Amino acid sequence: MKRLGILIPFLLFAAAVSNAQETRSATPAEVAIHAGKVLDVRTGTYLADQIIWIEGDRIKAIGKAADMASKIPPGTKTIDLSNETVLPGLIDCHVHLTHSPSLLGPSGLHISYPRAALLGARNARVTLEAGFTTVRNVGAGGYADFALRDAIKAGDVPGPRMLASGPPLSITGGHGDQNYLAPQFGYSSDGVADSVDAVIAKVRQNIKYGADVIKFMATGGVLSEGDNPELAQYSLEEMKAIVETAHGLGRKVAAHAHGALGIKNAVLAGVDSIEHGSYINDEDIQLMKQHGTYLCPTVYLEDWLLENYKSLGFTASMTEKMNTVLPIARQHESHAFQSGVKIAFGTDAAVYPHGLNAHEFAMMVKMGLPPLQAIQAGTVNAADLLGWSDRVGTIEPGKFADIVAVQGDPMADVSVLENVRFVMKGGEVIKNQ
Repeated sequence: MKRLGILIPFLLFAAAVSNAQETRSATPAEVAIHAGKVLDVRTGTYLADQIIWIEGDRIKAIGKAADMASKIPPGTKTIDLSNETVLPGLIDCHVHLTHSPSLLGPSGLHISYPRAALLGARNARVTLEAGFTTVRNVGAGGYADFALRDAIKAGDVPGPRMLASGPPLSITGGHGDQNYLAPQFGYSSDGVADSVDAVIAKVRQNIKYGADVIKFMATGGVLSEGDNPELAQYSLEEMKAIVETAHGLGRKVAAHAHGALGIKNAVLAGVDSIEHGSYINDEDIQLMKQHGTYLCPTVYLEDWLLENYKSLGFTASMTEKMNTVLPIARQHESHAFQSGVKIAFGTDAAVYPHGLNAHEFAMMVKMGLPPLQAIQAGTVNAADLLGWSDRVGTIEPGKFADIVAVQGDPMADVSVLENVRFVMKGGEVIKNQ
């Protein structure tokens, strides 16, 4: 009984300490960022000498430093970015975090799905440190991207906010199938589905296991074996079945599409974005403008691949397609930029090393997109495509405190975004140089 009498007060004390800790942790931390300049990505104007007041993982208020000084509670942690240009966290709508350049072509046969997820943890950290606080992962085998997304959400590994597609849908022998193995192995990739009934079932299956978005291959690809990027894959009826099923279950749809007919059919089927668009023509452009379809052009990879492909073990077919398609793609995509198609930022990172995503901005400008529109592609436009305009894409009260800072003027030289000096995701400082 004596021991019980000692134990009871101890337990009461421990409970009191625990309750106090819970009370403290329930109070959101507050941070004030003093920004030299904040870029309003909607208008392209700069707001000078601003305080961004953050409570927990959200932006509480933003205003002139002189006006905000009396509103900030005493003792609030302050971050001095008074010599920096501040922007909302960047968004990449086309990545493959569980892949890397070393796995392109037949070498990709040697990696397991668990190993791909662990590789993704490394790539997610690098991508976040490069200033990309949100990404759309459009293609991964074995649902490895779902595992990575969930690990990031749980705080197990650092990384950007992720929307993940899982295995992209592909016809048998198409761009999303694995065509490097001989027939005796009898292997098909986990996204393969042929016929209207089969694609409906595959969309439902991907969503069952956690897909945020659906990806399908509307044409052949470049870095794949046995298919032609110019030729359409899937019939219009199959594409419509994919889109109607996905939209009916609240998911958006991205279509990998190089050839003009595949682009046309995907747009008519109602997809939300066209990925790549290498052979996009005037008919495609007009249809995309009528339907409000986004183009994710993935243009920086063209330069990187042409400089580095010899070290990547490409097959002869992959090399031939790359040398044919990439120069054509640049001409057609540049025409699409100048024709007023809606552009969302996408890189296809994994075709080149993760962390170089921001090099896409300068290439888009080089191809005729004004700097502001390039920046909008990676902020407000990308947020709109993802359906996340209420939470990311701008620095506004109520949105996630996803913030990056650079030195210099990205409106004058967009390449400064390649050297992000400060990264915050959800109120947590990830990088501060």
